[in-house]
Amino acid sequence: MTRILVTSRDGKQREVDVRDGGILMETLRDQGFGVEAICGGQCACATCHCLLDASWFPKLDPPDADESELLESLEHFNPERSRLACQIAVTPDMAGLSLQVAPEE
Repeated sequence: MTRILVTSRDGKQREVDVRDGGILMETLRDQGFGVEAICGGQCACATCHCLLDASWFPKLDPPDADESELLESLEHFNPERSRLACQIAVTPDMAGLSLQVAPEE
């Protein structure tokens, strides 16, 4: 398990354990952070939009073209922080990752 820090839409912070190899979106959805994950992780709906702490953004693999296109269409898109949680597979080196669940679109 990898422990990360999540800030909910209402500003409450909570440390959560994420299964290594699991998809970040699943934890955000299952832990009650208001992530709907309507498309089930298919990179099609952006309901799992999150804002990574800026220091973490360059440490992860960059978004692919499909994810980038979807993110850029969002009102709360931030090119230095925005990612779709459905596209982030958790690894042990992500311990301490800090993110905020993005405002609803």
